[in-house]
Amino acid sequence: YSALWYQRRVHGRVLHLKGCPSLSAMKVQAAKELRTQSKDTLLKQLTEFKTELAQLRVAKQTGGAASKLSKIRIVRRSIARVLTVLNQKQKNNLRKLYKGKKHKPLDLRPKRTRAERRALTRYESRKRTVKQNKKANAFPKRVYPVKIPTAAQITKKMLH
Repeated sequence: YSALWYQRRVHGRVLHLKGCPSLSAMKVQAAKELRTQSKDTLLKQLTEFKTELAQLRVAKQTGGAASKLSKIRIVRRSIARVLTVLNQKQKNNLRKLYKGKKHKPLDLRPKRTRAERRALTRYESRKRTVKQNKKANAFPKRVYPVKIPTAAQITKKMLH
């Protein structure tokens, strides 16, 4: 739902109420828009949201209007959205920094399963011992010539 809609739970039912004035005045930015902004503007937005949340919590304790109480949820989500974008940007910058390096931090390595991470690499699994190499050279795989039937012989067999 857009900022014009908000939910109210009454006796276990969810009611969708339209046009809460305080919510419509507040613009909720999508994460897509936040990604285009710089780190400084995101941090400034984060501090604004946190101060607003503190004010709303004070209003809640002092018995503020219902519109302010419903705004708490939106502000918390906005804080989470900004933090998510900041963390994603930080992780992308780290990925660029460690690209092509031999050792990477654990959180930048591919997750996979525990067994797959501990399994031998392709190179390690294909390696052979000296004894295996000697045995393979001494007793090579036997190759037998096989006579391939012609098309005429195949048709003759099919008719019989």
